[in-house]
Amino acid sequence: MSPAGDLCHGAKTLVQNALPDDPSPPTLLTTPLDAWHRAQGARMVGFAGYAMPVQYDLTGALAQRCRGGVLAEHLHCRAQAALFDVSHMGQATLTGDAAAAALETLVPGDIAGLKPGRQRYTLLTNEAGGILDDLMVATLEPGKFFLVVNASRKADDFAHIEAALPADVTLTPHPERALLALQGPQATAVLGRLCPAAAGLPFMGVASALVRGIPCLLSRSGYTGEDGFEISVPAERAVDLATLLVEQPEVVPAGLGARDSLRLEAGLCLYGNDIDELTTPVEAGLTWVIGKRRKLNWDFPGGLAIRDQLDNGAARLRVGIRPDGRAPARAGVTIAAADGTEGGTITSGGFGPTLNAPIAMGYVRRDLAADGTALSLLVRGKQLPATVAPMPFVPHRYTR
Repeated sequence: MSPAGDLCHGAKTLVQNALPDDPSPPTLLTTPLDAWHRAQGARMVGFAGYAMPVQYDLTGALAQRCRGGVLAEHLHCRAQAALFDVSHMGQATLTGDAAAAALETLVPGDIAGLKPGRQRYTLLTNEAGGILDDLMVATLEPGKFFLVVNASRKADDFAHIEAALPADVTLTPHPERALLALQGPQATAVLGRLCPAAAGLPFMGVASALVRGIPCLLSRSGYTGEDGFEISVPAERAVDLATLLVEQPEVVPAGLGARDSLRLEAGLCLYGNDIDELTTPVEAGLTWVIGKRRKLNWDFPGGLAIRDQLDNGAARLRVGIRPDGRAPARAGVTIAAADGTEGGTITSGGFGPTLNAPIAMGYVRRDLAADGTALSLLVRGKQLPATVAPMPFVPHRYTR
């Protein structure tokens, strides 16, 4: 296959990977940017119960920057900056003097030690050590925390959290807010031009600020492996903010397809694919989220089970995989060891545009988890060779 053919095949695979199993549920919710997406030439699909852009057919000035489509959007994000709508995610505030202690009964992170203006990635775990969801927690001020959870889990997460709260701690969801992600090496230059305070925000820092008069809550974080920001904004100002950002010469809108390929290259987990209620932080390679103080007592759901796996080893581990050749291996593909015995399963896979090659991640038996281990993948009835590879596939470029 020619290089051009490889790229076309890769772009098709990226779109396929981004499509949900059921692209036409009976009723789809919409984000505040729904009409805006369609005006930009978005191809909309159902995802987590929402109509969401999978890619754009750009026109006018935007088409001069980027021809549109998953592959171009992905590469533009790596080179300059891309704007993603993530308003389907769940946003909420947790308030009360005992809010940190209450949240620590549900997650392994050190929430009490999180200083105002700082954000932390953590996990909701169950009593078996399984992952109910992964989420971001930011301290806005003492006794006030801002939470962002996954769209597919937000109703369950909020119910789960509320059920564990004492009477003096309150969880307030924020469906009246939108959430945008500006990602890429030029994201700081863009947002700093519109909001000087943004440029000085450290990685995983959080601050309220005006972006050309639009009140926003900024966090220097994202889901692409690039530098960038997630921006919570009142829903009625979301279109104003999105329009302002794509007016900047470095920025184009990007959809679910590019978001998925970017996070896969960065080795980041997708809930429901790479982590779930039957997966522990040890298996997923996420034990770094457990705060040092929390390891003194292991007093969070599943703490003892997780400690046992740390002490004695887990039966399976999440690894990066590089298939040989050009054929991608998608989620669900069976992994075999060199001797033909079953070795595990691919949980995320597709084409890595930055690498111009297929990449995947999945779970394998512990004895197969070392980098360089030879594997084979059952793809469309054929055994294809592959190798365990270190992650991330593309180095992170977060600003530290």
